[in-house]
Amino acid sequence: MTIKYRRMLLKLSGEALMGEESYGISPKVLEFVASEVKEVIELGVELGIVIGAGNIFRGVAGASKGMDRTTADNMGMLATVMNSLAMQDALERNGIITRVMSAIPMQSVSEPYIRRRATRHLEKGRVVIFAAGTGNPYFTTDSAAVLRALEIDAEIVIKATKVDGVYDKDPVKYSDALKFETLSYDEVLRKGLRVMDAAGIALAREDGLPIMVLDMGESGNIKKAAIGKQVGTLISERGEEG
Repeated sequence: MTIKYRRMLLKLSGEALMGEESYGISPKVLEFVASEVKEVIELGVELGIVIGAGNIFRGVAGASKGMDRTTADNMGMLATVMNSLAMQDALERNGIITRVMSAIPMQSVSEPYIRRRATRHLEKGRVVIFAAGTGNPYFTTDSAAVLRALEIDAEIVIKATKVDGVYDKDPVKYSDALKFETLSYDEVLRKGLRVMDAAGIALAREDGLPIMVLDMGESGNIKKAAIGKQVGTLISERGEEG
């Protein structure tokens, strides 16, 4: 089977790890994601992963309730390390060699993020989980995903969500919501579509890094994306006009 993308960055939301739970990490979801990742690795894809922290702590929400934004974001970054360690454990139980690299040094549980070392891990077939966002407050894990993807020369960012693509409005609330097959970066920004934060989209646009938004819960979707099948919504320079 021929793969289209040799190196990919998978962005998972923290909320996705909750599964049917209202808080925390679902072992069932971890096992499912690990099995999906294993399929991709066996194709020969080099994979980096960034995980959010919405299942444990969301910085913006904390700040909106009176907490200092920098403190709240630092707590959120630490929460991503917890998710990353959980994912590492699930992957390694499935026989996948994995490294967690943190933007905030904590050498007892992870490696410090060093770009060249991360690239070397990927070349050796190891999955690299990038924890603690960018290491700076005021930047979301969406921005961190695009940044890390650019740094490791990934060919695409796969944003795995709970819906099967990008819609003009919430498909859960509105039955007439329209799904986009393709979008340009400018269309996402102009239409105010909540795919990821504007900083992440703008950063991807600067280097023409494509972003594919797909349903994480659909088995085989990540594999389909790796071999170049149209899954979910593809955001690129060409967009709808392409």
